Amino acid sequence: MKVAIINDTHFGARNDNQNFSEYFFKFYEEQFFPYLKDNNITHCLHLGDIMDRRKFVSYRTAKNFRERFIKPFSDLGIELHILVGNHDTYFKNTNEVNSITELIGTRYGNVHIYPEAKEIVLDDTPIMLVPWINASNQAETMSAMEKSKADILMGHLEVQGFEMLKGVKNQNGYDKNLFRKFDTVFSGHFHIKSDDGHIFYLGNPYEIYWNDCDDKKGFHIFDTQTRELDRIINPLTIHKKIYYDDTDTDYKKHDISQYKHNYVKVIVVNKKDLYQFDQFVDRLLQADCHEVKVIEDFSDLDANTVSDDIVANTQDTMTILNLYIDELETSLDKGRLKNLQRQLYMEAQDLQI
Repeated sequence: MKVAIINDTHFGARNDNQNFSEYFFKFYEEQFFPYLKDNNITHCLHLGDIMDRRKFVSYRTAKNFRERFIKPFSDLGIELHILVGNHDTYFKNTNEVNSITELIGTRYGNVHIYPEAKEIVLDDTPIMLVPWINASNQAETMSAMEKSKADILMGHLEVQGFEMLKGVKNQNGYDKNLFRKFDTVFSGHFHIKSDDGHIFYLGNPYEIYWNDCDDKKGFHIFDTQTRELDRIINPLTIHKKIYYDDTDTDYKKHDISQYKHNYVKVIVVNKKDLYQFDQFVDRLLQADCHEVKVIEDFSDLDANTVSDDIVANTQDTMTILNLYIDELETSLDKGRLKNLQRQLYMEAQDLQI
C-alpha cells in the first residue's frame, strides 16, 4: 500500500493573509489531490500542525479548511489520520483542547484524530503514531513507545541535532537515542527537510515565511511493503529574491513575468546605472507582484562587529542573527544567546503580520 504523508500545513498562517491562503489551496487543488486521485491513494497521514494559530481561527480559514482540505478526502474515499501538533493545541501542557477536534469532531467518518500516542496498522504494517509530547502525556507516550511492536514511528517530534531553520540546528527537545528501537522515524515540526538515515524530518509542503525561500517543498508517498519513501516536489513558490548587480546583468532584458503573484525582495549588490535600476523596479511594480521590497541599506548592522560577507550574502534572518553573535567579542555564552534569540524569533513568527 502507498500512503501519502503531509505535515505542517499551518492553515491560517501569516495572519490569514488571502494571498497565502490561495497559494496554499492552489497547491492542494492543482497538485496534491490530483496526485492522490491519479495514483489511487487510499490513506493519508498528517503529522501535525494542521492549523497555525494555537488560540484562534478565523471563520474564513475554518470554512476553507473544511471545504477545500477535509472534504476532498471524503469525496475521494481517502482515510485521513491526523496527529495533533504543538500549533494545534490551545494549552502548552496538554493536547486535550485542540483545533482539529473542535473544527472537525466526528463530522467525517474517514477522519481520525490522534491527541495521544497510538499504534495503528495499515496494510498489515504496524505504525506507532506520536503526536506532540507535553507534560500531561509524556509518561503515557514513553510507555506506549516501549510497548509498541512497530518498526516505524511517525510523529510530531522535537529532537535535538536537526535543522529547524537553514543552518540552525535545534538544541532542545529529546535525544534521538530515545527512538532507537524503531527502524525508521518520520516527523513533522521542523520545516526544513533533513535526516540522519534513521530520523527523517519531512519538511512542510509549501513556502510560508521568507525562511522557506529557495528551499524545495512538497509531500511524500510511503510504500508500506518496500518501506520506500518518495518525495513529490511542489513546483509552486510565492517568495523570490533578486540579487541586483548591474555590473554583470542587463536588467532591461530580465524576464519579470516569473514574479507574478509572488513576494519579491530586490537585494542590491551593485547599482551603477540609477536609471536602469529605477526602470527595473517600475517594471516589477507593474508585474502583478503581491509585494516588492528593495533592500540596499544595511546601516542598522554595526560594521565594527559584523563582517562584510554577512551583509553581502544577505542570508535569511536566523543565519544573520547567528553570524552576528559569532562575530561578537563577549564573555557571554554564545550558545545560550543563540538559543534565546531563536526562541524570540519563533515567538515573533507566530505574531508576524
